[in-house]
Amino acid sequence: MTLARLAARHGVATSYSPSPGLTVNVPDATVVAVLAALGVDASTPAALQRALADAEAAEANRLLPPTLVRRGDGPVPGLGDELTVIGTPVDQLPLGVHQLDVRHRDGRTATATLIVAPPAVPQPPGRTHGFLVQLYSLLSTRSWGMGDLGDLAELAAWSGRTLGSGFVQVNPLHAAVPGAPTDPSPYRPSSRRFPDPVHLRVENIPEYAHVTERAALDELTERAAALRQRVLSKGELIDRDAVWEVKREALDLIHRVPLAPGRRAAYCDFLAEQGQALEDHATWCALVERYGPHWRRWPEGLRDPRSAATARARRELIDRVTFHSWLAWLTDTQLAEAQRAAREAGMPVGVVHDLAVGVHPEGADAWAQQDAFAPGMSVGAPPDAFNPHGQDWGLPPWRPDVLAARGYAPYRGLLQGLLRHAGALRIDHVMGLFRLWWVPEGHPPTDGTYVHYDAEAMLAVLALEAHRAGAVVIGEDLGTVEPGVREALAERGVLGTSVLWFERDWAGGGRPLDPASWRSGCVATATTHDLPSTAARLTGEHVQLRHRLGLLAGPLVQEQGAARAEVAEWLVHLERLGLLPDGPGDEEAEIQAVYRFLLRTPARMVGVWLPDAVGDRRPQNLPGTWDQYPNWRLPVAGPDAQPLTLEAIVASPRLHALMRVFRGGGGEF
Repeated sequence: MTLARLAARHGVATSYSPSPGLTVNVPDATVVAVLAALGVDASTPAALQRALADAEAAEANRLLPPTLVRRGDGPVPGLGDELTVIGTPVDQLPLGVHQLDVRHRDGRTATATLIVAPPAVPQPPGRTHGFLVQLYSLLSTRSWGMGDLGDLAELAAWSGRTLGSGFVQVNPLHAAVPGAPTDPSPYRPSSRRFPDPVHLRVENIPEYAHVTERAALDELTERAAALRQRVLSKGELIDRDAVWEVKREALDLIHRVPLAPGRRAAYCDFLAEQGQALEDHATWCALVERYGPHWRRWPEGLRDPRSAATARARRELIDRVTFHSWLAWLTDTQLAEAQRAAREAGMPVGVVHDLAVGVHPEGADAWAQQDAFAPGMSVGAPPDAFNPHGQDWGLPPWRPDVLAARGYAPYRGLLQGLLRHAGALRIDHVMGLFRLWWVPEGHPPTDGTYVHYDAEAMLAVLALEAHRAGAVVIGEDLGTVEPGVREALAERGVLGTSVLWFERDWAGGGRPLDPASWRSGCVATATTHDLPSTAARLTGEHVQLRHRLGLLAGPLVQEQGAARAEVAEWLVHLERLGLLPDGPGDEEAEIQAVYRFLLRTPARMVGVWLPDAVGDRRPQNLPGTWDQYPNWRLPVAGPDAQPLTLEAIVASPRLHALMRVFRGGGGEF
């Protein structure tokens, strides 16, 4: 009981409910390990008693929590009548982050961070539709082996002007951990704060035209063309490492060209705006070039970003630190250009960026903000019907106590960086704003437990930064969702994610949910990057794929039968609603019917998975696989698996036939 009391004071769960009516107790060893990661020693009975006594004493003597929140014009929870605010009254403070000084009636004083936030995040201006795409998979005839920010700008400009699309949603563009081979997953990045320069369109850099070593640059463009052709014409996978090698060599040449006065001034402004965060990121990148990508194996002094050894190394490597700072600036400018192209094309939202749930333990963020991450812990998911062994994602979690003590500065900085050039932000596993499943190092995911965050503060910061940026917020709320989470998000205007195949009347027999019963506060989609394409689901090819890879939970015949029954049920539902007038049997017509259904829902945003528009049958990611399947390395392709360029995609009769659905009724677009 003492351990449970101590755990509760630190937001650590000692039990959880994977399903209604079922409670699972967390092993004591897990609770002790998680408390240790939060700086609390509960390893012995005596230590446990001391820790509990210290926690209770600290709470009794504390005048204020480290961070307080005022939402809209409401009160400030935790600010009791016995406390007097020194300075400007709370109800007169503008939106923003403030230092709150108070005096107790007994004369004691205290200071805390006060976040004054709007009641909700901005909303999309009316209903809208747009494409969902993994940017690396979108190769044009100008790409250097993978899709880039130039391709994103072109897709946004074309779809906005030609199709009346309101947004383009992309995968996380966060900086990856270098090394051979680079982890291709965009959801396990080195840094969430800064984008990856591998996404640069090299020719769009103004200094490209002034490179004097033209022969060397021409040789690199020929190598880039060969990389592009290997993917588009020879059936090879996207090779991020090879793409970056060629781009890095070209960027080294371009970096020798002096910036014109106006460009130099803009670059200096960027350096000043980004400050210490960019200096840390660029320093880490430079150190990786010399010592390798595993910072825990570096010389001891360099493992600390604030050490004298790191300061000396930064001076010694100043040319490379400057190079990586310049890359961050270039990438930022092209992100801005993509969003500008989208808005100039009439898109009311524009580019929707994606925030991964965490960072790689060997990455730049984990090095630069070590004390903000829980040591020896990894984020994952508890066992459920789809993953009976649970999941370990290999991502170190933020410490909720450190976030609160710092007024959520790391979180605020992260959001500010991502929202600089975003019309909207999608938050992967948005439930992580409330709680995360922590798995102690060396233990299976089944030995994890939930650790709670101050959701009120996390949502207040999100609302404040989204308001400042004028950006919509979308939460990926699929899977196991704690009761009350969706309601709390909806109250603050955060849109959810609704996938057609999962939307059923679970309280009334599990039948497909009628479109009018869907929630309006969502992005409605037919699939995601982790799920089969609509063509694959309709044809059952996703079951065959999992069978070939040995991933089926039951016999092939049984799994095929279940998949056919699910599809048949939905097709009958679509036909009954008049969305499939000629009946099932025509794959393209069935896909169009699926999107007509989505248009019948009240969803504020409808997302079209770009591979669906051209009949691609392959998933971009197949959960549960590592090297058995080419996750995150496939270009967009047609039904025959032949890659399609951006130019071929925008000319596709199949795509245009699908998009006529959005102009033919069923929705207010």
